[in-house]
Amino acid sequence: MGKSQIWVAAFLLLWATPAMGDDDVVALSEKSFEEEVGKDRGALVEFYAPWCGHCKKLAPEYEKLGSSFKKAKSILIGKVDCDEHKSICTKYGVSGYPTIQWFPKGSLEPKKYEGSRTAEALAEFVNAQGGTNVKLATAPSSVVVLTAESFDRVVLDESKDVLVEFYAPWCGHCKSLAPIYEKLASAYKLEEDVVIANVDADKYKGLAEKYGVGGYPTLKFFPKNNKAGDDYNGGRDLDDFVAFINEKSGTSRDTKGQLTSKAGIVENLSELVKEFISAGEDEKKAVLSRIEEEAEKLKGSSARYGKVYLKAAKSTVEKGADYAKKEIDRLQRMLEKSINPTKADEFTIKKNILSTFVA
Repeated sequence: MGKSQIWVAAFLLLWATPAMGDDDVVALSEKSFEEEVGKDRGALVEFYAPWCGHCKKLAPEYEKLGSSFKKAKSILIGKVDCDEHKSICTKYGVSGYPTIQWFPKGSLEPKKYEGSRTAEALAEFVNAQGGTNVKLATAPSSVVVLTAESFDRVVLDESKDVLVEFYAPWCGHCKSLAPIYEKLASAYKLEEDVVIANVDADKYKGLAEKYGVGGYPTLKFFPKNNKAGDDYNGGRDLDDFVAFINEKSGTSRDTKGQLTSKAGIVENLSELVKEFISAGEDEKKAVLSRIEEEAEKLKGSSARYGKVYLKAAKSTVEKGADYAKKEIDRLQRMLEKSINPTKADEFTIKKNILSTFVA
């Protein structure tokens, strides 16, 4: 098969497959729309444009709906990108975004949804149309809720980096931020020295005044070394928040809360490892001693990483140059099993550090 044939095959495969995004809403293409909608289940379809502000505001509510109906076999919660798939949107008379339409089981004659754009209202509509009784999914919150009594104890703790959202319950922008902020808190729930918190500034006006809060939401970052607080002026997408926390707190998480390939890496130790693996047998012990010296200087979580570096170096001396590769393979097999998140973090960090020992 030539290069052009491979590209065509890859394109057709992507075009034909009903893609699942990061959420539980099915992203429909021309082909998958024909295969999924109007068949053996009812379908609620959002026709949207990526640049549409109202669509972005709806997104977290629609995701919540998709997550709730994920296991309902008689219901499809889908979406169509009208910039990418114009023909579908034209076919169904879409002239504004977002447009939400209900397609009954076995029918391609849609009913336009005219109700409120909340997950609760959408769920009520889908249950009524589809004859289901699905309850909205609720997940335990990872956001630390602050009060006047707990604020100082949590925020001024010099062992923690704390991001605080000052919000008001009636604030529309706060409501839009809420699901993103929840995902951020979930992503860092295993980081012991990172806290994602919020405080009802309408209820605790004294705290709002103390920290100069003049609008909602206001976000302030209280790092370990500055409990006066710094204004957060960055973007309000999840990617923006994650990049900010990783930079300020020295963490290495992605938007799903998984550790990245940088987690556990200590640059000066990694440089010594390069010397270690290229050194002759007589020189290895001298480099090993330097690794031990540098590891002993580390503090906090870095001290834990230093111990992993040192153990890996000693095991390489004792078991041979292929020790790191074998151990990485073993850890990967463990990660592919069902293990708790704390163990997964531990194994990922070990894998990352061991990778520096592989020439």
